[in-house]
Amino acid sequence: MATIDRWLLPDGIEEVLPPQAQHIETARRATLDLLQRWGYELVITPHIEFIESLLVNAGQDLDLKTFKMLDPLSGRQMGVRADITPQVARIDAHALRQAGPARLCYAGSVLHAKPQALSSSRSLIQLGAELYGDYSSTADLEIISLMLEVLNLAAVADVHLDLGHVGIYRGLAQAAGLSGCIEQQLFDALQRKATDEVAALTESLPPDLAHMLRSLVRLCGGAEVLDEAEQLLAMAPEPVQSCLTTLRQVATQLSLRYPEVPLYFDLGELRGYHYHTGVVFAAFVPGVGQSIAQGGRYDHIGAPFGRARAATGFSTDLKNLIALGQLESVQAHPAIWAPSEASTDLWQQISALRQAGERVIQALDGQSLDSAQQLGCDRQLVLQQNDWIVVPLP
Repeated sequence: MATIDRWLLPDGIEEVLPPQAQHIETARRATLDLLQRWGYELVITPHIEFIESLLVNAGQDLDLKTFKMLDPLSGRQMGVRADITPQVARIDAHALRQAGPARLCYAGSVLHAKPQALSSSRSLIQLGAELYGDYSSTADLEIISLMLEVLNLAAVADVHLDLGHVGIYRGLAQAAGLSGCIEQQLFDALQRKATDEVAALTESLPPDLAHMLRSLVRLCGGAEVLDEAEQLLAMAPEPVQSCLTTLRQVATQLSLRYPEVPLYFDLGELRGYHYHTGVVFAAFVPGVGQSIAQGGRYDHIGAPFGRARAATGFSTDLKNLIALGQLESVQAHPAIWAPSEASTDLWQQISALRQAGERVIQALDGQSLDSAQQLGCDRQLVLQQNDWIVVPLP
């Protein structure tokens, strides 16, 4: 029988050891405090749910990422959460049913059956915020600003922001009357910037619509892209014009708020096309091929739960932010060493010090003072004139 390395973890599944675990936890608390200061209320969602709820309105990507199992109690299929966003949407639509806008945030572990990239983790700490009940561009601006504040808190340097709007392609495709099959083929070609394929798929369309759909391939770059888009899409239907106006409004305010963050526009970028309904965005840093934080508008996600509302939000992997950020590692607070004596007075002094915020490590039977420095102690409790007092280690 082959020997099993019982310490071995599956590919992409990691454990976090001290002091890194404390570093991540400190960052989690600081980030949740930031979200709370913006008015976002914390929710905690279950790790597993019935698959019908977990994958509501989700695309194939999320389905493939989700571990599935059979519930022995109900006999129904369940899944381990790979994305917390649908769960929060259910809370807003069904459990809270709050009148007016609702601001919710979360931070919790998620598990992916398949990694996003070969070298990426499958066990993430997903952190994010969702804003429900407001269709305006003000809500999009708030969520994107909040994402940038989280990245700033994590001291992530050289952030670039990618902006788009899936409504532009959707409006043009509807105006062209594209069938589901052709629309999907055109969508795939646009994602690959396959100019010849886009031209072939649109050759039977009215010239104006064909020209506008083909232009999406090259409408990518800096702020000048919006000016170019207004010219190239001048004959587009009103919903497309409205999408362009929204995108410009959001971009203008972001440039004023965060002039140091470069903005990149890609009107042919349709990430989450079957999920998102409006402005989409992602943050990138040089040297990292994947986005480090992302989000967008996904109106009416709560419809299957009985309440269709406006919705926009962002998410990120907290462990990845800590790895990319430049925050100094959290240093453990120096501790106080206490002897192992069974003394009531000693116990009361140890308790008082801990309540005051001190770390106190009491020796176990057989442990000597030699262990104190190894455990991060710089002081000790000693008995002097019938009182336990704190003195420096010798």
